[in-house]
Amino acid sequence: MRDNDTYDYAVIRVVPRVDREEFVNVGVIVSCPARKFLAAVIELDEKRVRALDATLDMEVIRAHLATIPVICAGGAAAGAIGKLSQRERFHWLVAPRSTVIQTSAAHSGRCDDPGALVEHLLDSMVRPARAGP
Repeated sequence: MRDNDTYDYAVIRVVPRVDREEFVNVGVIVSCPARKFLAAVIELDEKRVRALDATLDMEVIRAHLATIPVICAGGAAAGAIGKLSQRERFHWLVAPRSTVIQTSAAHSGRCDDPGALVEHLLDSMVRPARAGP
């Protein structure tokens, strides 16, 4: 059995009005260099975002969010950034920004399955909490 490896993650946020500092978590980015893993999953809840700002152009938001998994995958489809190493792409994606799409600070931990970690983070940080039985 393989030991746990170090990972970093950040939560992707839509911040409709940066001046108000309100946001909705819409995805996660996970980097686990030892497993050559860099992935982002987006789950945009447009209703929650529109509750903060009904005037947002959701088509533009969707288009910008769609570039994040492409950058994670790297290669020609990601343009010049796609030529960077996985680690460099992760750091580029999580760099602080004052735009409508931002990420949280990067956090670290250890895991044995980065794919399962993505699902766990989506459940705990992005998907709305569900009422118990």
